[in-house]
Amino acid sequence: MREQETHSRYVRELLDFIEKSPGCFHLTANMAWALTQAGYVRLYERKPWEVRPGGKYFVIRNGSSLAAFAVPKKEMAGFRIMASHGDSPTFRLKENPELELEEKYVRLNVEKYGGMLMSTWLDRPLSVAGRVMIREGETIVSRLVDVKRDLVLIPSLAIHMNRKANEGYAFNARTDMMPLFGCGEKGKLMEIVAESAGVAAEQILGSDLFLYNREKGSIWGAKGEFYSSGRLDDQACAFASLKGLLSSENDRFAMVHCVFDNEEVGSQTRQGAASTFLKDTLERIMMALSLTREKRFRTLASSCLISADNAHSVHPNHPDKSDASNRPCLNKGIVLKYSANQKYCTDGVSGAFLKELCRQAGISCQTFFNRSDMAGGSTLGNILSGQVSVPSVDIGLAQLAMHSAYETAGVFDLKDMIRLAQEFYSSDLMMEP
Repeated sequence: MREQETHSRYVRELLDFIEKSPGCFHLTANMAWALTQAGYVRLYERKPWEVRPGGKYFVIRNGSSLAAFAVPKKEMAGFRIMASHGDSPTFRLKENPELELEEKYVRLNVEKYGGMLMSTWLDRPLSVAGRVMIREGETIVSRLVDVKRDLVLIPSLAIHMNRKANEGYAFNARTDMMPLFGCGEKGKLMEIVAESAGVAAEQILGSDLFLYNREKGSIWGAKGEFYSSGRLDDQACAFASLKGLLSSENDRFAMVHCVFDNEEVGSQTRQGAASTFLKDTLERIMMALSLTREKRFRTLASSCLISADNAHSVHPNHPDKSDASNRPCLNKGIVLKYSANQKYCTDGVSGAFLKELCRQAGISCQTFFNRSDMAGGSTLGNILSGQVSVPSVDIGLAQLAMHSAYETAGVFDLKDMIRLAQEFYSSDLMMEP
């Protein structure tokens, strides 16, 4: 029972973290607050960097991606980088979002962000969060928005109006997924958003606003072994990486925690994994430490990266959808992900490295391959490798209902991911491809 309570404590902390982070902008702000409390100093991309041995720093791009790093006190041998993403599939509000219907209802005009399971968004209490932009003097600045109340809902069509609904239904984002906002005349939404941001509606020049599921996370199961929440993919790994960083030390390697935006839509943005954000950050660290060009190449060659993004568990009702011999389950340890077409960046060397880290940390490791006749998704590892070419490995936490509005994972696995992050950040273990 004592072990169960320890694991549940970490999960409750994660669920509180997720509740306070309805999207990337809030997630980044919450990580920045935790880093500042731990003595990390914020740097800005447009200003000079003063980086000292033994110093701890973080930098933010676009308000939605973050890189934090702790520099060793001695000569830096390389980087220990752990990467995850903070965005999740959802619906984005379009400009001029309010739509009147027959002078009776007001709906919101939205578009899909990422590849969500659309049916899971129906008949749930939803709200709006993101950011608005206002002018302060000669600068456009952002203000966080979280309405923090049950604001909209996407109603299902009754079975009486679609008798074949349970035989399979192709949801249309334009006709089926518009959230109901109110009755009567339109014009209220931006007033509510402005009040949440602490500004006047007429001050708002632009916005990035998204829907999010208001249901609180929960721990459940016969022995409390499961937990469910929105945005587990990939805030759970981002949380574990941050916890690992803040509780680790390394005298030889710089420890780097980075969380990117826009993974769910391909990462091809200035704040995504395909951008120069990580590359720029590492180069500026080495420049600030006055490393020669030769030394920079050697430092990167001695570095390694863990891409941490959740993985598919065997589904209890559809076990046939999983590979024949690589079948991760909830509460059975870290998932090591492989793909012959390099959708995951793990190879024999980096896989062995990860397995040895797990052995040293005293945690279990399981493997994932897609079923050979099914295409899988991709993640950060192979994308980041195009910018920062260091040995890399893809891992994750096993979960069910990936890209649902309410996902499920195993209580015992979260602590293992935190423990692995601690082992990785503090280890001197090297890869020799």
